[in-house]
Amino acid sequence: MTTEQDRTPAPADDGTAVQADAATPDGARPAWVTDELIARWCGWVARDATGGGPDEVAPLTAAAPFDLAPIAAVPGCATQDVTRAVDGARAARPAWARMPLRRRAEVVLAFHDLLLERQDQVLDLIQWETGKARYHAWQEVAQVATIARHYARRARHYLAPRQVRGMLPGLTKVKEVRVPKGVVGVISPWNYPLYLGAGDVLPALLAGNAVVSKADPQTPLTLLWTRTLMAEAGLPDEVWRIVTGPGDVVGTALVDSVDFVCFTGSTATGRTVAERAARRLVGASLELGGKNPLIVREDADLAAAAAGTVAAAFANTGQMCIHIERVHVHEKVYDAFRDELVRATRELRLGRSYDYAADIGSLTSAARLAAVQEHVDGAVAKGATVLAGGRARPDIGPLFYEPTVLEGVTDEMAVCGEETFGPVVSLYAYATDSEAVDAANRGNYGLSASIWSKDTRAADRMAARIRAGAVNINDGAAAAAGSIEAGMGGMGDSGLGRRHGPEGIRKYTESQTVAAQRLLPLGPKTGESAVANFVRRTNGQLALLRRLRVR
Repeated sequence: MTTEQDRTPAPADDGTAVQADAATPDGARPAWVTDELIARWCGWVARDATGGGPDEVAPLTAAAPFDLAPIAAVPGCATQDVTRAVDGARAARPAWARMPLRRRAEVVLAFHDLLLERQDQVLDLIQWETGKARYHAWQEVAQVATIARHYARRARHYLAPRQVRGMLPGLTKVKEVRVPKGVVGVISPWNYPLYLGAGDVLPALLAGNAVVSKADPQTPLTLLWTRTLMAEAGLPDEVWRIVTGPGDVVGTALVDSVDFVCFTGSTATGRTVAERAARRLVGASLELGGKNPLIVREDADLAAAAAGTVAAAFANTGQMCIHIERVHVHEKVYDAFRDELVRATRELRLGRSYDYAADIGSLTSAARLAAVQEHVDGAVAKGATVLAGGRARPDIGPLFYEPTVLEGVTDEMAVCGEETFGPVVSLYAYATDSEAVDAANRGNYGLSASIWSKDTRAADRMAARIRAGAVNINDGAAAAAGSIEAGMGGMGDSGLGRRHGPEGIRKYTESQTVAAQRLLPLGPKTGESAVANFVRRTNGQLALLRRLRVR
């Protein structure tokens, strides 16, 4: 662990620098996290203590982004551990599914209360494992609490049997019921370990499934802490199992054994997951990458649009699938908006404290820092201009990078079309709404978009032409993402399926039609005359139903 005196001096300020929080202490291990607690959490890893398998995995030890110190040695799982976890979950699932939905909801509501009561613990863990600012960690708590309460209260409505009209109304009684998929595999990434780790698990459990989750090697403690809380809330041990280890071993084994897969991550890995699941005819929900656009119309409130851009572009240090990377500004207000955005960006405070002093935290890994530097340096080498940021900040921490605004970005630059997944945003000018929409739709991603305008009808018309799973008007990203009753997901290379809303829980079920025929059979008796009479009689009934407008 470094001290203030040991840190690398700050780079010279050429006028583009972003502030450091002067009170930033070292991001050391939270004092309350003891070895005994970590060992208790690791008890939830579904690993055979005897080990010895052919693909046995060594303990996983991630580096804390704030200081690169080792976090903890977490047991790693092998293929046979995943198989046993899925088998155990499958055996436990029927009893859980038979439990009244009201009782399952009570467990989730108890978890909701415990989460809010002990949120400071998980905020520390999230910051320790990811390096994000505390406010961005708190957003995960708020989102998961909202999801828990929403589905606990609405699951009965979303999953209720649906009475539908039969072939012959009055004679055929038909209902559509929801049947749990079975064992759901949830593969979650490191950037939102609580929200993406638990937010997809809760509706799956409420729908009557068992779950086996793969924790990301960078952030296992957050998920293991969450599992501990769920146990305290009353969830049976085998109904939610957690496995750890590399994706090519543990992730592959999970996809090969569960009844449904929920994956969040890169587009490249999502394709592999989808292909592997498809070979088994197993469904998958995938939230993947994005290169999300924001449009500033001529009539927009420029100060509000700049503030919204900062919030949507630099939240979680840009390591967010729905964060803004491209900003398209009407040419008549381009200069004014650019100046407003640069000013707001330079006012952001970077820091690594376990409090709310910092606006922006650290990148999570050396690989992310290298990727961000490569995009920015490559763009500058080809003629782009850095208006704010554009540099690493080792004086604050080893993986800090300043929120960066670029202009003069062109097609041949990687930052133009590739997802940066870091605190970098590029500015472009446009002349007409159609030109802005065309620019927003460039590329194969279609996850999220934003439009800023005082003319909401015009913004609505633009939104209808943008190919994205969510379009925010006069907000960067939070309005759609936080609307739990509405689905959230992508188009094109940004994924399949939705989380949140009715589809966010129904995707974990199969639709089963139950039809009961009363009084008269739907088929004739054998014999030519009987068949002819049946057809004639049925034709008459269908004609009558049409005249009565019953069908």
